[in-house]
Amino acid sequence: MEESYVLHLQKQYQKFSDFYLCYCGHARCEPLHSYGPAVRPNYLLHYILDGSGIYRVEDQEFSLHKGEGFLIEPNKQTFYQAGEEDPWTYLWIGFDGAKCESCLRSLGLGNGQLTFRCEDGGELLKLVEAMLTYNKSDTEADFMLQSLLCRFFACLAKGISRESERRLTKRERENLYIHQAMEFIRNNYANGITVSDIAGYVALNRSYLFTLFRRILGVSPQECLTQFRLTRAKEQLTLTDASVANIAMSCGYQDPQVFSKAFKQQFGITPVKYRKWDRERASCILKMDSWTSHVRLFFSALPECGSRVRG
Repeated sequence: MEESYVLHLQKQYQKFSDFYLCYCGHARCEPLHSYGPAVRPNYLLHYILDGSGIYRVEDQEFSLHKGEGFLIEPNKQTFYQAGEEDPWTYLWIGFDGAKCESCLRSLGLGNGQLTFRCEDGGELLKLVEAMLTYNKSDTEADFMLQSLLCRFFACLAKGISRESERRLTKRERENLYIHQAMEFIRNNYANGITVSDIAGYVALNRSYLFTLFRRILGVSPQECLTQFRLTRAKEQLTLTDASVANIAMSCGYQDPQVFSKAFKQQFGITPVKYRKWDRERASCILKMDSWTSHVRLFFSALPECGSRVRG
């Protein structure tokens, strides 16, 4: 037996096809209370608020405790049971949609990873309790439940990331900061970002970020950002006919003159001269390829000649 609070939604009323809530609830279980073996048609996440129990899926069994959770995937036979001496209290959300797998992957779940740890149980419970209040089928409830589902996943993402970072070694954590910083540069270099923006994104002070970049990459964050922007500019000068001013803007430079000065300092040539040199070089290569083709064609047309040695 279990003392439970549950919300079930009718699938035919769902407004969202990519990612939507099917049901949710929370319960305090009696000792050895179990569910299954059973197969679910949708995804289901359980989070343990207190106590302990076991989760079994196919040939795997997990012993889980407060602060941990488990994922049930569609069409897989599962079984779970509360502990005998310290039965669990848990919450759950069932969800479905075309984007469920990618949402779970972003949390590091699925593809064999079926359990997780998160310390934000109080916040998760508040969100489920808020979901339970929207038990009417109307437009407001649909949108509110959708927003609460996204907030639930946001809370999980924050908690799981924090827990994962705690388990990293110092070197792994430092490499993660560099990876995150480079990802931020790659996605935002065109927006006029500064080193302060990069440091803020990875939640580090500028001096520590500078130390990590110099030690791991051999350049400062500013040098790395500049190199990334100018390399992208070089590609655009080669591959497009966009004006130098437009290329400067697209690479995060508001002033074309500042861009040209930085480009010349990095590559020893102005953007205009680089484009002219690159076009001339490409033209020479084409002409050389054409001449080589004609020479090959000429020799292939000659009659085969040679000497025959008589024995």
